[in-house]
Parts: sequence; structure tokens; C-alpha cells
Amino acid sequence: MRDRMRGCAVGAAVGDALGMPLEFGPRQPLASLVREMRPGRIPAGAFTDDTEMALALAESLLAHRPLDAADLAGRFVVWLQAGPPDVGIHTRQVLSAVAAGEGWEQAVDRVQGRNPESAGNGSVMRCWPAALAHWDDLDALLADIRLQSRVTHPHPDCVAGSAFVGTAIYYLLRGIPPEVAVSRAVEEADVPAALRAVIQSAPERRREELSSSGWVRHTLESAVWGLLTTDSFEEAVVQVVNLGNDADTTGTVAGALAGAAYGLGEIPHRWRQALHGTWPLGSGKQWREAELVALVDELAARGGRGSQR
Repeated sequence: MRDRMRGCAVGAAVGDALGMPLEFGPRQPLASLVREMRPGRIPAGAFTDDTEMALALAESLLAHRPLDAADLAGRFVVWLQAGPPDVGIHTRQVLSAVAAGEGWEQAVDRVQGRNPESAGNGSVMRCWPAALAHWDDLDALLADIRLQSRVTHPHPDCVAGSAFVGTAIYYLLRGIPPEVAVSRAVEEADVPAALRAVIQSAPERRREELSSSGWVRHTLESAVWGLLTTDSFEEAVVQVVNLGNDADTTGTVAGALAGAAYGLGEIPHRWRQALHGTWPLGSGKQWREAELVALVDELAARGGRGSQR
């Protein structure tokens, strides 16, 4: 289980970095899939805001268990003020309001109220630390993973999508086959009917039918498709990031799921060696595989003592 936990975290960051240069680009032809770390808007192997926000969530969970939403919102604001090169529009609007002194609940309600149908993937991309923090307590996992979504993304699909990813990770960590883990997660995360249909039909979709956009439904559809139509970590992530569009985020979600399914040892060594990033932003502190592994081990060691279902 510890290898799978480490695989989840490193896999998420690897998927992020592999997808980074393909973000907003076209679907890559099957004959020329990108399989190596490449430079994009940042250097090759560097992770993006997807992993940075996950690290903020992880540190908040280390400081407060159960999760303190105000603490998390504050950490997100510090990250925003450090000037990350890429921030989602909805996320920026919420956190800018919090930075200006508005309470997180009022800020997110006001921003969401201006566009009630906004359902981006900004909370699904960062949610995996809650699954690792509560590896032994599914009820606590669901409570905290839903709360972290509501801090910026309160749409029911975003909240349920985060709960789905976290629950799937919970079962994958236990060696449950991916198709069974996905099926259980859809049920136990109380996924709304329309999103449930998207997830359940994902493995039947043709590659050319996948949009892989910033809409949470598209992200989950692509990530589940990659997990359930391949048989290795490498193929799952390669297939997903080469769909283009929001490639770093779909790569992150697929990487977290596939990493939990296959474990750290199945993530290609060349990708793990290339992976890097700075955290906190502006600190100059470099994060690589070793730092992510240490973070996972600390999260797991502080796990609760709830029932193992």
C-alpha cells in the first residue's frame, strides 16, 4: 500500500509535467505520441499549478485534521500572491476576493453566483492529498475532499468529481482492480446522474470523441478512459496527455489514479528523474521525487484511525 500511495503522488506530478507542453494543443496522432518530458511554457519535467495547489492542500492537512477550509483558502492566497504562471480564471476570481479580505464562503458564493454553471476541473486536479491523508477512513476522506472543492469550486459536479477521484484512489490503494474501484467510487461518492453516466461510459468512448477540456466532466471522462483502456501506468498517462487541450490537468488526474493502481515502482524511471518544481513558490526550494515521497509518508503516518471499509 505504501508503494501505491507514493505512486499516487508522484504519478500525479509526473502526469502534470508530461502534459504541460501539450496543454491547449491539438490531439497528437497515434503514430507520433509524446512519450518524453518536453519543455513548454516552463522547463521540461516541471510541474504546474495542478501540483502546486495539491501541495498547499497537503500542507494544510498536515496542519489541520480534519481540514480547516479557512486555513486552506489562506494557503491558496499565499500561492496566488507569489505569482504562479498559470491560474484558472474561476480560481483566480475566488482567491483574489479572499485576498481582498472577503471570507472564503462569501467569495466563492459570489463568484459562483455570477456563473452558476461553472464547473471547471480546478478542485479535481488537486484533491489527491486528501485521499492519502485519510487512507484508512473513507468517511473522513469524503468529508475533507468535498470541503477542499467547495473552497473554490462548489458546483455539484466538482464536489462529486473530487469525491469520486478520492474514493477511487482509496480502493486502488488496496489493490482493487481499476474497473471495480471506479464502479465502487461512483456509488459511494454519490455522483450525480449526468456525471455518473459520463464516467461509466468513458471506457467505451473512441479516442476522437474525447474533448479533454477544462470542464470537470471532460477531465474525468478522459482520465477514466485512460485508466480503464490501458494496462500500465505509462500507457494510461501517455494516452491521456496526448489528447491535448487541458493536458496537464487530465494528466494529473490520470497519473494520480494510475499511480495508485500500479505503484511508484511502475512509473518510468526517466520521468521520475526529470520531475521537478519549486515549492513554496519563490522559495527556491526544489521538489523532486524524494520530497514528494517524504510528504506522502508524513501524510500517511498522520492518518486517522477510522474504519477500513
